[in-house]
Amino acid sequence: MQAIDLLVFPKWLVTIEPEGQVLEDHAMAVDGGRIVEILPADFARQTYAPRDALVLADHAVMPGLVNGHTHSAMTLLRGIADDLPLMDWLNNHIWPAEGAHVSRAFCVDGVRLAAAEMIRGGTTCFNDMYFFPDATAEVAAQTGMRAVIGLLLIDFPTAWAANADEYIRKGLDVYENDIRLQPLLRAAFAPHAPYTVSDAPLLRIRELATEMGLPIHMHVHETADEVNGAVANDGRRPWERLKSLDLLGPDFIAVHMTQLTDDEIADCGRLGVNIAHCPESNLKLASGIAPIAKLIAAGANVMLGTDGPSSNNDLDLLSEMRTASLLAKGVSGDPRAVPAAQALKMATLNGAKALGLDADIGSLVAGKSADFIAIDLNHPSTTPVYDVISILAYAVGRDQVTDVYVAGRALMRDRRLLTLDEPAVLAKAAEWRARIKP
Repeated sequence: MQAIDLLVFPKWLVTIEPEGQVLEDHAMAVDGGRIVEILPADFARQTYAPRDALVLADHAVMPGLVNGHTHSAMTLLRGIADDLPLMDWLNNHIWPAEGAHVSRAFCVDGVRLAAAEMIRGGTTCFNDMYFFPDATAEVAAQTGMRAVIGLLLIDFPTAWAANADEYIRKGLDVYENDIRLQPLLRAAFAPHAPYTVSDAPLLRIRELATEMGLPIHMHVHETADEVNGAVANDGRRPWERLKSLDLLGPDFIAVHMTQLTDDEIADCGRLGVNIAHCPESNLKLASGIAPIAKLIAAGANVMLGTDGPSSNNDLDLLSEMRTASLLAKGVSGDPRAVPAAQALKMATLNGAKALGLDADIGSLVAGKSADFIAIDLNHPSTTPVYDVISILAYAVGRDQVTDVYVAGRALMRDRRLLTLDEPAVLAKAAEWRARIKP
């Protein structure tokens, strides 16, 4: 018998590839942080001698969730300003609060709180955009999460940098010193938005992204006011400007995209642009609704994100999955829009693809990294189980996630966090609340 690190025996194994596949009476063999084989449970017992076994009689095991867009340190600003339109929320509440309080220590403590919330909710990988990216990289590495760290770029001064040149220089330093050699971390250039970044730094970012093989992650067409302001300023919609700067392509992640013409939707498919759909934040800010059924039909790759925890106000990707599917049906008038299996794919494999990680994560396939979660379906809200995919897309809650693994390492087992001191994380959050409280 072959010695391996772990054998996982779930009730149901949801592989994502092929789409909609659910295996029963199967096991997943894991060794060296990777999936060795998925095979019938009886054969697994005869073939492998595991050092550890995870027997999950009432659980579905699926790939870890990929949060395609967030500002994780903003957990510490959760609920500080609600029920406001985007620009009022930003200009009059969030940016002043950040100016007064954001520091490296703020980001370390905020990301730790976010990591605890995300792990408990089954998220194993997140695509972040915020100040002090070195702090986010540090916490992600300490907690064992997989992350794409945004190298932020914005035209105005903040606690992180004074001008575009400094943002780029410091971002490159973070990439070299804090990200490049970390096996679970990757970087993305993260120009904030068309209305906060001018042409010259965007051209520099395009040059660097192409040279270094890194994605570009940017808020685009989030609100009608953004689009109308751009047209009033120079006669062009932001999309047209970004296209003229050669930013758009398979390495571009466009976040929100609620205000689109049919031509822009067609561009997304033709150019291979990735869309980070954040339905709950868009609804809460009344920013608009991304036409994801049309985007998918056009051939665009659509993934899911939570946005920041101060505009959502949580990091619950299972909830986003349900909202995204239901919203697509309601907007399109077609109950077949974004069916359950496609919603699961948006939360896993599509996110991995957008981040350039689909060769490694996003589905449970032999050879890929063992990034997976277990969800207990023996619960009043998820019983009886006729269709596992339906239950996961439409009924399950994040409190039902029991086990979380990244690269074969347990980050949570039987609902106990293993890489974070949860009481200490919560105590730090309480300290920040006392300091920040308006």
